[in-house]
Amino acid sequence: MEAKPPIEAHLIGRNGWLIRLRWLAVGCSALAIALGGLLFPDSVAVGPLLAVVAAIALYDLQFSLYLRALRLAPPGEARLRQATHFAYAQVALDLIALAALLHFSGGIENPLVICFVLHVITASVLLQRRVSYLVAALASVLIASLAGLEYWGVLRHFHLPLFGVELYRHQLYLATSTAALTGTLFLVAYLATSMTTQLREQDRELQASIEISRVRGRELEEVNEQLRRTDSERTRFMVLVTHELRAPVSSIYSCLELALSGVASPEKAREVLERAQNRAKELLSFISDLLSLTRIREQAVVRDVLPVIQLADVLRDVEDVMKVEAERADILFGVEIAPDLAPVRARADQMRLVWMNLVSNAIKYTHPGGIVRVVLGQDGENVVASVHDTGIGIAADDIPRVFDEFYRASNARLVSPHGTGVGLSIVRRILENLGGKIWVESESGLGTRFCFTIPRASG
Repeated sequence: MEAKPPIEAHLIGRNGWLIRLRWLAVGCSALAIALGGLLFPDSVAVGPLLAVVAAIALYDLQFSLYLRALRLAPPGEARLRQATHFAYAQVALDLIALAALLHFSGGIENPLVICFVLHVITASVLLQRRVSYLVAALASVLIASLAGLEYWGVLRHFHLPLFGVELYRHQLYLATSTAALTGTLFLVAYLATSMTTQLREQDRELQASIEISRVRGRELEEVNEQLRRTDSERTRFMVLVTHELRAPVSSIYSCLELALSGVASPEKAREVLERAQNRAKELLSFISDLLSLTRIREQAVVRDVLPVIQLADVLRDVEDVMKVEAERADILFGVEIAPDLAPVRARADQMRLVWMNLVSNAIKYTHPGGIVRVVLGQDGENVVASVHDTGIGIAADDIPRVFDEFYRASNARLVSPHGTGVGLSIVRRILENLGGKIWVESESGLGTRFCFTIPRASG
């Protein structure tokens, strides 16, 4: 459900408050008129007074229906204007109705003339400062008009039996009463609007503080969530590392224990020690990958301060190394580099790690007689590269996870049982830190194509 704007909701709520208060006033007025009619049947103008009260009840009913329609109207500037004008109309009609009630119940002599002050206070709370002064002016005009018209005989004066003297005929009383009431109304308008303005300013400051607290609360929640994810990731990382280290360490320990037990022949002992050596090399490779991954994960990369390099130069260095490995595996290896490539901002050692991981994986998982092809080019604002092989491919179920840490596809484990599953994670983190991206296209048994992009160096 959409929240109402604060000012709009405030005005609509106060309009409803005025309507409810008016119903209470109608009930109290009707009761007072009935009681006055019983006590002073020959002096109280019961009929005219009840007619005024009935008119108040009638327009209050209309106001109730209008308020219901206003609440259902779509929020916005139009409804805000309607709510504001609605408040103006209510206050103005109430002042006129109060003047009519006073006219039929003693006029300026009636002590309840002070009720005009309550209307000015209400207007000062609900409306703007200038409007509250207009309300005070309207109330003053109504009081002065009522006193003057009764004094000059234009309007009939309904004398209250509570007072023996008809004060409405005394000019001094009329002048002082009218002046005092007028001064009181404007003073009340000034005091009420001053306090209301201060309270509204404090309310705005409070709302601003609440909003700032909400924003900071959301920021803290995001930080806490990030910390929870980091802690969860760290725990998972430690579990996976422990699991991956356990197998080679256990294998090395078993081999050494067998070699040192004296049970195996010298030839067998040498074979066991060579096996332990190979496992130790794998363990060192795994530790090296872990160190690389940890450095890349924790490294704060500011791309603008990275050196400007040519990816082609790094690729040519890797090509010289990988040619030997490809020839040993009976793999046809080729590199295509587009001319006039734009430079990129990156560290040469990290980009060498990217090329080495992608090309060595392509060679490792391609059968003898297969092809590994590297293409480096440019597309708009990015330098683009691809490493394509005709190897074992990747199953569709494994593709979404090939860049996860320590994850290896099922067919990759069959070809090469010993592997860290970290290389592609390192590649992805390096490229993402540089503002690039990497993806894979593959089908099981039909080869694999790794592609990545890096933004060209600006300036």
